[in-house]
Amino acid sequence: MEVVYEDNHLIIVNKAVGEIVQGDKTGDSPLSDTVKQWIKEKYAKPGNVFLGVTHRLDRPVAGLVVFAKTSKALSRLNNMFRDGEVQKVYRAIVRQRPPQEADTLVHYIRRNEKLNKSFASLHEVPNSKKASLSYRLIASSDTYHLLEIALHTGRHHQIRCQLAAIGCPIKGDLKYGFGRSNPDGGISLVAHRIRFTHPVSGQLIDITAPLPKGDKLWPILFSAVSEK
Repeated sequence: MEVVYEDNHLIIVNKAVGEIVQGDKTGDSPLSDTVKQWIKEKYAKPGNVFLGVTHRLDRPVAGLVVFAKTSKALSRLNNMFRDGEVQKVYRAIVRQRPPQEADTLVHYIRRNEKLNKSFASLHEVPNSKKASLSYRLIASSDTYHLLEIALHTGRHHQIRCQLAAIGCPIKGDLKYGFGRSNPDGGISLVAHRIRFTHPVSGQLIDITAPLPKGDKLWPILFSAVSEK
């Protein structure tokens, strides 16, 4: 676990591929428990440690996750996430160059609980929810492309599903049509940056994740961005 920001009310960590944010049916130890234990040991806290989960990342995705250390922060952050007041920027590696260098995608997404998969349609269908994101192409190598994505809504597997719908499945994402898995079992999608007004102090919080590990394409493509 890597802590990238902490104060009295918040803690932001850089989640690794394969970690689950909150406990689920697998029974695997979640990141929330790891963070609680870290706080307990760092501050020698007796008894239980309060920690609120404000949002989630899919298990195969790496990047920034915000937790609340107080009930006041949790309540306010929940409202901020719900009302779209938290700006989340992702980066994804795809093989297929997108149809446009920059675009806004709008789909209607229907989640299949049994398959743990979402399906995108251009038109509203029963039990679907509107999903919107913007992307821009920010770097390319000979065979792969790096996209920067801003979410406007927060649907199940939204980025994975919408990029696959335009023929650009994320590298390593077998579930959404990429040809082979990544060696670490994850997908090449990272929660790269998060920006919001601190729910208690009012300070601007603007955090960028460390460079992703485990795939040599990340530093290659990220360096291409910095040269522009």
